[in-house]
Amino acid sequence: MGTLLACAAWVSGVQSQTLPPIKILVGAPAGGTTDTMARTLATVLGTQLGRTVVVENKPGAGGNLAADAVAKAAPDGNTLLMSFTSHAINASLYPSLPFDPVKDFTPLTMVSTSPSILVAHPKVAANNTAELVKLAKAKPGQLNFAIGALGSSLHMAGDAFKMQAGVFIVNIPYRGTAPAVQDVLAGQVDLMFAAVGNVQSHIKAGKLKPLGVTSAKRLAAFPDVPAIGESLPGYESSAWFGLFGPARMSPELSKRLADAARAAVLSPDVKRRIESEGATAVGNSPEEFARFVDSEIVRWRKVVQYAGAKPE
Repeated sequence: MGTLLACAAWVSGVQSQTLPPIKILVGAPAGGTTDTMARTLATVLGTQLGRTVVVENKPGAGGNLAADAVAKAAPDGNTLLMSFTSHAINASLYPSLPFDPVKDFTPLTMVSTSPSILVAHPKVAANNTAELVKLAKAKPGQLNFAIGALGSSLHMAGDAFKMQAGVFIVNIPYRGTAPAVQDVLAGQVDLMFAAVGNVQSHIKAGKLKPLGVTSAKRLAAFPDVPAIGESLPGYESSAWFGLFGPARMSPELSKRLADAARAAVLSPDVKRRIESEGATAVGNSPEEFARFVDSEIVRWRKVVQYAGAKPE
């Protein structure tokens, strides 16, 4: 019996070595949060599947280049997509896409969600979002938001805030988060919605003032910073990251990939690494993830229309 088991393991190992690596395409540059989520998942996912899993960055067009490549890939499970909130935003932001963001993909699981935080330069005469709304209404068009990337979840978080609060705050677009943060630190721009990890050290050093968090409840890392929804009921905005395959995969293959991805997301090591990024591990079912994506497309369509945003 022991010899048979050893032989079976050897055959399985040989088969896994002859199969091509599974590629997870990421529509963002290396080093960003989406890339980090993909690389955090890849090793453990590979262990779950008994395959080599590699991450390939294919940035451009707000994630659309990578998404298009996966939409057109063979439905054999060898090419997957780690996408993010822009997958839903782009459905309205771009006048036409070379793929259908719903019909051309197989949702596998949501990997994580990550709320953002609204920060201000210390000179801004507001200490929370209620005071900011009051200030913005008294000075329409005199305050401004730094936008790290047009059409991003952080851009939309700001426009959703303005839409719900009924205020006019000017958007100042940048090509990247880093220069946007630097100009808020320098006082060149007043405000910014940012990922917690990008501004946490500046908040602790007193160089930026936190006004509110976009999660439904206050964050454990900032218990004294109110949720924006406390002053704007119903406001919530979190970036999300999820794993997709191309459409037309067999039910058996889809289930195998989804089960392995969920087990990887919920493994202690991956959860810990996700949480170290200020995010929350999810690992939901394909059906739940599919319903979520549908609802996100509807939700962000309203904000894109309000903002009049155009792709870069």
